[in-house]
Amino acid sequence: MKSLKTIIFGSTFALGLLFSTTVLADSVYTVKPGDTLSSISTEFFGSNNNIDQIAKDNNISNINLIHPGQELTIKTDGRATVAPAETTKETSQPVQEQQEVQQEVQQEASTSTSATTSSAKEWIAQKESGGDYNATNGYHIGRYQLDPSYLNGDYSPANQEKVADEYVAGRYGSWENAQAFWMNNGWY
Repeated sequence: MKSLKTIIFGSTFALGLLFSTTVLADSVYTVKPGDTLSSISTEFFGSNNNIDQIAKDNNISNINLIHPGQELTIKTDGRATVAPAETTKETSQPVQEQQEVQQEVQQEASTSTSATTSSAKEWIAQKESGGDYNATNGYHIGRYQLDPSYLNGDYSPANQEKVADEYVAGRYGSWENAQAFWMNNGWY
């Protein structure tokens, strides 16, 4: 005859499985401008404790370097996850409502991303030149200490901003990633 303790434990375990909210399927996530492994980990797991695992699962050697459009496999392996708003594919909402919700989420992300981008960009400008468009270190020029060949002889503030944005987008994907690289290497 089974003990009451065994029956209660078995019933509790079965109920736990029945009502579990853990997502066990892997997800594919497309990196957006301004994303970092930290923000992606927080989006899927509610914290940034899974950065190294995401990097390992996707063969990323530099955790500070991901690119917009890059597809990442997010393996849950039984870890508790928070389903990101953009990846909910099965829902009873009509398609138009889904698109409206996605647009709102993207607008909110864009607003918060531009605020973070501005602070990361300003942080780099302060580190590189003290924010001075006329600064030079003997070779590099301007607020972001760019290679003169990138500026094509046009050292105007507008061109420095444009070229710096293009350089960072092409090399790092975002100003946040450039800042993280700078913090690890002392340059970007």
